[in-house]
Amino acid sequence: MLRGCSLWALLPPVYSVVTAAGLWLVYAVAVYHENVITLGAPYRKRNGTHYPPFISVAGNFPPASCIFSEVMTLAAFGGFVIAVLRYLQLRNRNIKPWLNVTSLVAFSAGCFGMTLVGNFQIFNMKMIHNVGTQMTFGLGTLFCWMQSYITLRVNLNNEGRKVAVARFLLSGAITVCIILKTYFFVMSQRTEGAQCQWSLVMFFLIFLSTFGIDFRHIRLQIVCSDRDADASQGPVTRLQTSDQL
Repeated sequence: MLRGCSLWALLPPVYSVVTAAGLWLVYAVAVYHENVITLGAPYRKRNGTHYPPFISVAGNFPPASCIFSEVMTLAAFGGFVIAVLRYLQLRNRNIKPWLNVTSLVAFSAGCFGMTLVGNFQIFNMKMIHNVGTQMTFGLGTLFCWMQSYITLRVNLNNEGRKVAVARFLLSGAITVCIILKTYFFVMSQRTEGAQCQWSLVMFFLIFLSTFGIDFRHIRLQIVCSDRDADASQGPVTRLQTSDQL
């Protein structure tokens, strides 16, 4: 406990800060090695060098690609853990079970998409990389909207309505960034599209960090017990979450 709050509350903000720091490190390394231009510079094609600063492009060239792969793999694992904890927290709440299950499945698939983005560079395995990108952004955005609605409906500890407003605003910002990124990409405005992509990812990480508000009140228990002596199935292990009083 930390001042009456569960230590699980630290997981979402720490996850977001570490992931953001890792991505900006990838960008800094790519700029240092002159593989991409800076986010504020106009894009001009220069004989295959100085590409627009999209996240995937920055993470395409070594040594930044090594960092990018590690960051995305760890981010996928951490995001999956947050999604599972959120599912367990809401499992016995007064919402339709399919909403909770769909939210978990959507973000789990999105986390798998992160591993594809990180481990299949865009210039080498473009099709697989783009599939991972669509899974990450598409299913991640769906997760944000679903969790915003669930937050409003459940209203945990009478904080849900205030938190839901923030999450709806963040979900809207994420959606707008996706639309603008697509528009600028079609219009061949590469730098503006990259700026929208970076904004999209940062808004998404901010959204995930807000789960620290909900996780302040949960306690995670791992219960291991043996079945009756007549049974032959062996020990049983299960996860439980409960709100603190």
